[in-house]
Formats: sequence, C-alpha cells, structure tokens
Amino acid sequence: MNGKIIRIIADLYTVKIDDMLYGCRARGVFRKEGITPLVGDDVIIDPANNIIVKILPRKNELKRPIIANVDNALIVSSVKEPNLDLILLDKLISTVTYNNIEPIIVFTKIDLLTEEEKDNINELRAYYEEIGYKVFYNNEAAQIIKSIKGKIVVLAGQSGAGKSSLINRLTNKYNIETKEISKALGRGKHTTRHTELYDVDDALIADTPGFSALDLSNIEKDELKDTFIEFANYECKFHDCLHNKEIECEVKKAVENKKILKSRYNNYLKILEEIK
Repeated sequence: MNGKIIRIIADLYTVKIDDMLYGCRARGVFRKEGITPLVGDDVIIDPANNIIVKILPRKNELKRPIIANVDNALIVSSVKEPNLDLILLDKLISTVTYNNIEPIIVFTKIDLLTEEEKDNINELRAYYEEIGYKVFYNNEAAQIIKSIKGKIVVLAGQSGAGKSSLINRLTNKYNIETKEISKALGRGKHTTRHTELYDVDDALIADTPGFSALDLSNIEKDELKDTFIEFANYECKFHDCLHNKEIECEVKKAVENKKILKSRYNNYLKILEEIK
C-alpha cells in the first residue's frame, strides 16, 4: 500500500493512507544502506506487519528542517518579540528557492508595532511582493489557505516567530502548544519537538522545531545570486559577475539607484561571504 509519512517520533513512523494512519517501523536494511525515512516521504508499506518496505523517489529534501517533497515554504518572520531578522529571512528564501520550493513570506505580531513601524513593514512587504514573492500577515488566514491548497508545506523561521500559532490560526483542529518569548534570551522557547504534517484544508503543513542557523553548504558561491530573483533583471558586463567587487556591475548600480532593496543586497554579501 502507498502512503505518506506524516510524523516521526523516535523510530516510529506514522504513515497516512487515505484517512487511515499506520504506525510503522522501517526495514532494517535501510540503516545498512544509509537510508533515512523523512517526514513527507512517499512510501510503500506492508500493512499486515506495519513495516515500511520502500521509499519512493524524492523531488527535494531539506536538511534544516528535515523534510522531503515540499511544494511551499511558509517563512514565518516575527516583526517584534523577537525582532525581525532580515538576514535569516533572506537565507531561508535562498535555501528553499535553491531546493525548488516556492517561498511564501508570513509576517507575524504586526499588532505589537507602532504606526511608524507598521509603515516600514508595509514598505518591506511591498518590495518583496514587487519582486515576485507572495507575502501575507498572519491575520490573513483565508488568503494563506488559498495559496497553499493541495500542497505540502513547511513552516520555517526562528523560535518564537509564531509558527505553531499560525497553524492554530489556520485551523482549530490541533491546538498546538505555544509558549511566551524568553525575556532574558530575547528569543522563543522551543515548543515543537518533532516534525509533523498537519492536515489543514487540503494542505499538509509541517510544524518544525525552531532554528536560527541554516546549512548553506550545498549552494555554490556562483549559484547564490540566482536565489536573489531580482538580480536577474540586470545584465552585468561579465557573465560570471558575483555582484561584489566587480566593475560595471548593474546590480550594484541598481542598489545605488534604490531599485534593489539595500538590506537585501547587504544580506546577499553576508551570505556570499559565509559560503566562501
């Protein structure tokens, strides 16, 4: 029988087939062959013995969070408590774009902002939308659900950004635990202990353990620029231009002319240096 892994706790894999759930173990040979079943994997199981006998080919795989076969990534970014982390936002966008996953940005905790701060976030939202990304505030639940209908979706973002709260806002089926921000540390407390796919109006959404660092080791330095989609609008003199120290760089000119958001470009340089 064919199904999908929707939850992993220790060595027990919950496989969803239609409306039935099966608690399965993996074949011992998987470990010998260095194969690790992931949430999101399409698998073949032996229902009589509750064993996963085969993992079907994956279309993509993320390492942080660990999940396979993702269509969309809801990048959940708190604008306050914890404060907006633009470098993490742009790292997440680059990582999921590199893995052929469509990023969708969701800003949370807008209600904590002053009117001036809201204006700044509205301008930021307008820029990301203008270059081609879908952007929502977390109170726009109906629009978010419409954009992910029928998709496998991962939630990514720093601890305390409101990932679990967003799922609770999108559906009242699960009532996932949430906690306050640690005032001493200035960041969220981990509430999610494992990766699990939740059925939300014909979408499967993964709530994942929070994190603040990303593995960029798979992205080569000359590939990073392709994950900043607005750079493609500018043709530099040199085809292999990294938009860093090269002369006659049209991307740098666009930054100077305020056609490319300066924070985006600065984050690109930071990520590029990290990859180097």
